[in-house]
Amino acid sequence: MRTIFLLLGLLIIYPSFSQDSTSPEARQKIQAARIALITERLGLTPDQAEKFWPVYREFSEKRRDTRHEFMRARRNHDPKTATEEQNQRLLKMGLEAKQRELNLEKEYSERLLRVIDSQQLVSLKKAEDDFRQMILRRIDHQRNMRERRQEMRKRNQDQIEKRRGN
Repeated sequence: MRTIFLLLGLLIIYPSFSQDSTSPEARQKIQAARIALITERLGLTPDQAEKFWPVYREFSEKRRDTRHEFMRARRNHDPKTATEEQNQRLLKMGLEAKQRELNLEKEYSERLLRVIDSQQLVSLKKAEDDFRQMILRRIDHQRNMRERRQEMRKRNQDQIEKRRGN
């Protein structure tokens, strides 16, 4: 429970989550919050955590690389101007990326089950999804706050201009 409060504190204290999520500092903060949440949710013992995190990081990196490879191809693809062959190639590439990701999940599930039990492994997916949703909600909240501040500044500026005009 203490770790959950730590995580929430990190999300509240560090507004840089959405402002510059590509900066190394922001990524470190996000990673620290992810580690805290997953460790808490899985109830990892110190011994388990020592063995779990290197395997999980390796899996996460490979999964991210697989996703980014396909995202790059998709970003450079315009279906309106692409040929049928190019569209087919992109569809095939997407299916292959999904298959590679599934294969990674199978391989790393087996490896992780040597470190954690099946209940913890099932909880891992839920913890990952919950963390992603927390980050998205935080980013959305900060974007809304930024928009509200901009609207208030505009209203204030409009009021100042009205007073000057009177």
